[in-house]
Amino acid sequence: MKSTTRLQLSVMMFIEFFIWGAWYVTLGTFLVNNLHANGAQTGSVFSTQSWGAIIAPFIIGLIADRYFNAEKILGVLHLVGAALMFYIYRSGGITSVYPEIFFYYLLAYMILYMPTLALVNSISFNQMKDPEKEFSSIRVWGTIGWIVAGLLISFVFLWDAEANVKAGLMKNTFLLASVASLVMGLFSFTLPKTPPKVAPGTKVKISEILGLDALKLLKNTNFLIFFIASILICIPLAFYYQNANPFLSNIGVTNPTGKMTIGQASEVFFLLLLPVFFKKFGIKKTILVGMLAWALRYALFAYGNAGELSFMLITGIALHGVCYDFFFVTGQIYTNSKAGVKYKSAAQGLITLATYGVGMLIGFKIAGLITDMYTTSDTLFNWKMIWIIPSAISLVVFLLFAISFNEKKEKSINNLNI
Repeated sequence: MKSTTRLQLSVMMFIEFFIWGAWYVTLGTFLVNNLHANGAQTGSVFSTQSWGAIIAPFIIGLIADRYFNAEKILGVLHLVGAALMFYIYRSGGITSVYPEIFFYYLLAYMILYMPTLALVNSISFNQMKDPEKEFSSIRVWGTIGWIVAGLLISFVFLWDAEANVKAGLMKNTFLLASVASLVMGLFSFTLPKTPPKVAPGTKVKISEILGLDALKLLKNTNFLIFFIASILICIPLAFYYQNANPFLSNIGVTNPTGKMTIGQASEVFFLLLLPVFFKKFGIKKTILVGMLAWALRYALFAYGNAGELSFMLITGIALHGVCYDFFFVTGQIYTNSKAGVKYKSAAQGLITLATYGVGMLIGFKIAGLITDMYTTSDTLFNWKMIWIIPSAISLVVFLLFAISFNEKKEKSINNLNI
């Protein structure tokens, strides 16, 4: 790959995830403090990510893969997204905007944004001779972009400081995302050409677009167990995305958004350790470590505080790398190995639909209800119980997977060269 192409793809990944990190981490804090949303309303707004993940395959499968170059679709989606984000920024300062209305604003945006995640991957893979070796060094810039967005919000603009949150400055995160999306939209048209993969006029199979062709893999008992566990573990995952930033802000942690970037830094670190751990301990133990990390991090959140036990909160945040890499990345490797050449793309699509679609959709709903159940006023929450419940859910999933998954049938997977 040419150095100029590598630079283009790295910048593309950086901006792509900078945009998401610029507003998503602080969304819960904005909803609670600016729109006075309750738990159920907050969960509903966060579910726009899941609906976007469910709808995204149709945009990619019906449009991007058949009629237009991926980089052009990417540019158009981000330009329209920039306009929507600016509208959300302007609306964020209007006190008459309610969470129910805000849901539709953000739903429209997420329907546009979620397909871009697949598009940037497609553009990258199209330029690579050996994606397994080259992709990680490009993709890591996306994580760096997310980290930089969080550091800017906390340590440069100070929008998540208590006084600024009360002053309504948190809405500026949407302006930041809008500007970045505008830059990304324009930059996309300079990216390497990535023509449609499927010839126009080719018969459309909805089952193929959604990955439903891979349902045949569920006949394998181990894969069925993994599939169900993937949906279930996304329920406690939703608690983190929805409540972590409001929780840290509410209990008085300074620069919460910046400190949450420790999670992304650990994601990079543990991604490097993953191949070693995978080869030494195998598929089952690797996934179990990821599940157990979820239970542990929420227990740390439940019993930590912003004072002398703040190290527990930082440790919980840092466990994000173990939680994500050891379960989701390992799961993607496992899915890829079980699917074979014929169902490889369909299987990944099915797992994405099950986790970020169905699993997190259920998770955001439950997280909202639990948060409301343990809310005593606009500013008082029983955070201990709010975190103990997803910790318990994670532990139950851990135990069910440990008992039911038969590792002896997966020896060939454990010896994969990754």
